Amino acid sequence: MAVGLAITSEKGHYNGKMTLFVVLSCMIAATGGVIFGYDIGISGGVTSMEPFLKKFFPEVYTKMNEDTKISNYCKFDSQLLTSFTSSLYIAGLVASFFASSVTRVFGRKPSILLGGAAFLAGSALGGAALNVYMLIFGRILLGIGVGFANQSVPLYLSEMAPPNYRGAINIGFQLCVGIGVLSANLINFGTEKIKAGWGWRISLAMAAVPASILTLGALFLPETPNSLIQNSKDPEKAKLMLQRVRGTNDVQAELDDLIIASSISKTIKHPFKNILQSKYRPQLVMAIAIPFFQQVTGINVISFYAPVLLRIIGLGESASLLSSLMITGVLGTFSTFISMLIVDKFGRRALFMIGGIQMFLSQTMVGVLMAAQLGDYGGISKGYASLIIIFICTYVAGFAWSWGPLGWLVPSEIFPLEIRSAGQSITVAVGFLFTFMVAQTFLTMLCHLKSGIFFFFGGWVVVMSTFVYFLLPETKNMPIEQMNSVWREHWFWKRIVGVVNEDGKMEVP
Repeated sequence: MAVGLAITSEKGHYNGKMTLFVVLSCMIAATGGVIFGYDIGISGGVTSMEPFLKKFFPEVYTKMNEDTKISNYCKFDSQLLTSFTSSLYIAGLVASFFASSVTRVFGRKPSILLGGAAFLAGSALGGAALNVYMLIFGRILLGIGVGFANQSVPLYLSEMAPPNYRGAINIGFQLCVGIGVLSANLINFGTEKIKAGWGWRISLAMAAVPASILTLGALFLPETPNSLIQNSKDPEKAKLMLQRVRGTNDVQAELDDLIIASSISKTIKHPFKNILQSKYRPQLVMAIAIPFFQQVTGINVISFYAPVLLRIIGLGESASLLSSLMITGVLGTFSTFISMLIVDKFGRRALFMIGGIQMFLSQTMVGVLMAAQLGDYGGISKGYASLIIIFICTYVAGFAWSWGPLGWLVPSEIFPLEIRSAGQSITVAVGFLFTFMVAQTFLTMLCHLKSGIFFFFGGWVVVMSTFVYFLLPETKNMPIEQMNSVWREHWFWKRIVGVVNEDGKMEVP
């Protein structure tokens, strides 16, 4: 059944429509973003809840409530507390490499299914935790789930989407991350008010809801045509799926590209070794640089520890959770939705640059205000606190329509089929590695750098914006199996991957 949006690629000349079949399939798959976002939001919220800290991290609870000689910036500095947050990301890093093999050999659907099941088990263990070890083991299971989901879902969305709508559909993943964060903040705000002190259990256990939707939904998901032709000896099966996905019988041009890509893919036995070849150098650089830059934007300062930061500038527990809800939840989700509407019109590069400028300016202002107004002891006036929150909102909006969604979109659409699963695993693993490093070191950095932490991340925003301006070509509307051409036409990368001469042969410098 077709919705009625005709698709004709500018360079690929593919036929098709945006079908209801694609929309529904991608909506279910994108639930993988909800579990990731829910965990980001929930971990930041529960670590600011006093009953949770008192039970599992009494040292932090004591510093926060009883030790008046501890600096405002150092109250939450605990390696055990950061281990709770960051253990998920080490587990996700390792799981993403196993997910690569599953995704490549068995398909995108089984990897999504495994991710949902592991996250479901982790949510049950977290909600029932009796000690910190049980709590962290539950986080490890959650990490395995997120590792599989983050590796497979963006690939699934990019492969199912028509070229002219690939940006919008793939950003659905980040939109679902935002919905997950929003849901988590709403739940944290409600459970924090439970006087008996067990509200944190509800917060952690409710992760089972999106995990159940993803797990059950994955059972009914169709496999992508790209995966079918990669893992099947019968191209007719892939052709039938492609016709259903595109809503037309005339899919021969796209099918031919898939068959060529699949034939190349089947000659590659060791994709992680092959990705080191010079012809894949641009994709490898992006697979490492983009997730690294995404993490050093400083978004984790806001996402993980927004309630903590807001308590540092003087807000109470309930007020900090409500402010976090509005900032990272509602505003982030709305801004990502705006990005969905404009990414395929204005392109990836424009959003990267606009978002980068917005993030740099707002982080600089937050750093200046906190340096001028918040000392090691005491609080900050409500006027200045409100001004800081406004600039934090500006920062979140900038991230949510640029590096947030594009950090998932661009890597998932640039890899040729033969290294696509390996490339996405590297992207996810690098993201998890630096998320772990930021999460593990942020509270210590906050304690030592104080307001300078915002200048630190602001400097990285300048670096990443410069990188995008000079080294990232535009990828909008380009069919995913013809993406190699953007590197051969780029002023810098063509020197490495070579150019195609008039006879259609590759010339490598």
